[in-house]
Amino acid sequence: MMSLMVGAVIFVQTKGVPDGMPQGDLPGWKLVAAQDFLLPAAPGQVEDVYGSAMRGYSGFVDSSGQGTYTPDAVLSVTDGTLDYYLHMSGGKPRVASVIPFGYQGQTYGRYSVRFKYDSLPGYKIAFLLWPSSDNWNEGEIDWPEGGLDGQLYGSSAVKGSLDHGTMKFDPPDRQYSASGPGNWHVATTEWTPGKVKWYLDGQLVGQTRNSSGVPNTSMRWTLQAETADNATESFPSADVAGHLQVDWVAQYAYVP
Repeated sequence: MMSLMVGAVIFVQTKGVPDGMPQGDLPGWKLVAAQDFLLPAAPGQVEDVYGSAMRGYSGFVDSSGQGTYTPDAVLSVTDGTLDYYLHMSGGKPRVASVIPFGYQGQTYGRYSVRFKYDSLPGYKIAFLLWPSSDNWNEGEIDWPEGGLDGQLYGSSAVKGSLDHGTMKFDPPDRQYSASGPGNWHVATTEWTPGKVKWYLDGQLVGQTRNSSGVPNTSMRWTLQAETADNATESFPSADVAGHLQVDWVAQYAYVP
């Protein structure tokens, strides 16, 4: 194993397997951060090994108000993957959210993650770009998002739409990908001025239509696993438990 410290980010040599972690720049994109999860971390030790941002926040309720962010009971790193063990404990669903490369964020970028999930009715993921300012009116970019018992979709919150009372999303109709439980996938978000594109395993699965609504301020990448929050997804029953696994993550800066 070989590692190289660049600023506050550790670049770790890829495992050397198919679908291994990207290395090097791409046309229009500069690789600025990557993590391959080669160092093991037991539950409760992820922060010690990978830093506080990889542990994420703790003790808060999730978006639906049903789950509790409990990273030390959920997160570990085993066999080269970041593992989220989503389960019920003490009558509460236990969930977690990590910020792979810190809270500062960047404006525009390319974000890729290789992941797999068990069928977990009532739980969902929202891998998203969130405003570094925490001002939701600046927008939000989601991909992949959806219940962990089915397919996933991408969407982008239209910046400034809260000024008119409610947040609007682009595209307004959810276009679900061919993803599903049990298989490894690589999801990539490309965020450029006036456009967001979403890819699954190298294939374009969706993009924004409203160029003026695309976020244009600094955002941080967040890998969020939580309880489902809409009427089409059920609250997790006590016997639902399983794993969301992240094999690697890679973040690029936009260099036109």
